Formats: sequence, structure tokens, C-alpha cells
Amino acid sequence: MHVVVTGGAGFIGSNFINASVKKYPHHRFVNADALTYAANPSSVEGASKSANYVFERVDITDSEAVDRLFAVHRPELVVHFAAESHVDRSIVGPRAFVRTNIEGTFNLLEACRKHWKPGQGLFHHVSTDEVFGSLGEVGKFTEKTPYDPSSPYSASKAASDHLVRAYGRTYKLPVKLTNCSNNYGPLQFPEKLIPLIIMNAIERKPLPVYGKGQNVRDWLYVEDHCDAIWTVIEKGRLFETYNVGGNNEVRNIDVVQRICAILAEETGAPLEELASLVTYVADRPGHDLRYAIDASKLRNECGWEPKETFETGLRKTVRWYLSNPEWVNEVRSGDYRKWIDANYGNRSGG
Repeated sequence: MHVVVTGGAGFIGSNFINASVKKYPHHRFVNADALTYAANPSSVEGASKSANYVFERVDITDSEAVDRLFAVHRPELVVHFAAESHVDRSIVGPRAFVRTNIEGTFNLLEACRKHWKPGQGLFHHVSTDEVFGSLGEVGKFTEKTPYDPSSPYSASKAASDHLVRAYGRTYKLPVKLTNCSNNYGPLQFPEKLIPLIIMNAIERKPLPVYGKGQNVRDWLYVEDHCDAIWTVIEKGRLFETYNVGGNNEVRNIDVVQRICAILAEETGAPLEELASLVTYVADRPGHDLRYAIDASKLRNECGWEPKETFETGLRKTVRWYLSNPEWVNEVRSGDYRKWIDANYGNRSGG
């Protein structure tokens, strides 16, 4: 089977590619990525040596490039990770989120509709729990929770979800969707909370925490998420949505404190010194208070459960960043962009 993975050089996509290339040697994986600021080719360095892996630099907002991608590789499965995903960036510059998350998804759906015969193929759309808005102190998001996005990012993802479902209903395009909670783990770009705190703590820089740090998120280890996606691809029902959660509701301030504690244990640094770096900053506009995922549908229908607790997953994550200083330094310095420019220049690929 030929599989196109969009955004395969990003955080979740690269973890998915690395695991899948090894686990499914009989499938051919095409990593279609525009290599924007958060995409790092070194994140899939291991997979790149495999015979069943190929990379294509493709911007999904370029409909002609997407069409060429499908014409050349003729995928039977599309796993759609590619997205602008950082909420803060969406507040400052929302246009890119509309183009990539909405227009890009539209272009992929149109290519599927053009190149697949009726009933052929599968389009798996990866989305977020942020489309549901904010919870109070009790309750969890289910697949039936009404959409109520709070940021340009979550609004753009909500729109892309609706497009995917509409193509399933209108054109009978075979689609499945997953809405996941906050991911963390190896290879995550340091604009996100957990890698930012880890890197800043290592370098003894301030550890920024929005507001009073009371916002709650359900944390999902990235390898568990990748496993859930394959579970839905292989066992989930067509035209259905499945929530994916880690069963780990934690306040942001507690996340930061746990990272400090693990780093102190792993490196011998004084815990008091690390904890003193916590710096409270002005809260994000429209900051949702609490997210919590009810993943019982996925568990009951497909038998999936997360393998990592927050403690085990967070310790693995801290150890990965401590053990991979070259990757960290490339990201911090921007040197990985020099490699991209040298090998691809300004070409969008396709």
C-alpha cells in the first residue's frame, strides 16, 4: 500500500513516520512536507534510510503540487498531519492558519476525489480537542460535544474537520477523523510548553507560565497517539470520529514543576534553583481553561488504551532532550534551516 503522510517532518508526523516505516515494511511511505519553520528533516533521518520511504517537498496550499503528488505516487491512504498548530502564532498571524489548515485540507480532499475511484482509498484526518472550546471544572469532551473554537487556530481546524465530514457525506469519500488532546514527546519544536520548559531549564532561562498556571490539559504521549491513529485506520468505522486522550489531566504549573523535579533527578541540578526560574507572564487572549478527553469510544470499539502515564512519558521526554543535544542545538540556532535552503532552496516541490 502507498501511504502519503502530510506534515511528516513535523512533530507528530515524524514520530508517526519513524514508527510506521519500521512497523510496516510492506507499505511505501511518502512524506509530503513544505518544510516550514517547525519541520526538521533530521527528525526523520532514521526513516530516510529505509527503502520504503520517500520524501517530497510539497506545500498543500499549492493545489497543482498536490495533484502532481497524487499522480506520481497514487496513494491508497492519506494520513493528514500537516497544519499550522501553534495557538500564539495564530493570534498574531491568522492568515497562514486559514490557508494551510482549511485550503490545504480542501486541496487534499479534491485530489482524493479526483484520483480515487468511488469507494477507493482512505483519508485519515488528524485534528485537535481545541475545536470543542473550553470545559468547566467537570465533564469531558466526547465525539458529540458541539464545536466552540476560541482561537484562529482552533477555528481553522474546526473548519477543516467540517470539510472532511462534508466530503464523506456528499461525495462518499472514505474518511475517518481523530481529535486528540495535547501531545508531547521527542522531536517537538520548542515553542510548545513541555520542550520549551525543558530547554529553558537546562539553560537556566526563565520558565514562562501563562496567567497563574491553572489551565488544565489532558496530555498524550506522542507514541501513544501514533498507535491510536493506526488503530483507527485499521479498526475504526468509516465516516466516524474518535477522540484520543492520555487520561492525564494536569495543570500547567504542575507540568512545569514536574519537569523541574525530573531534571533535578536526572542531572543532579538543585531543584530549588530550577523552580526559582518559574516566571508568570500575561495570559493568552481567549485562553481555554480546561480540556479533557473521553476516549471511551476508541477503547470500546477498537480496544485502544494509552501505554504511558504522564510520569513515564514525561521522564522519557526529558531524557530524550538531554540525550539529543545536537538536535536541540540545531533547532535553537536555526542551523537545520541552512540544510533545507542548501538542498531545496525556495522550491515548493511536488
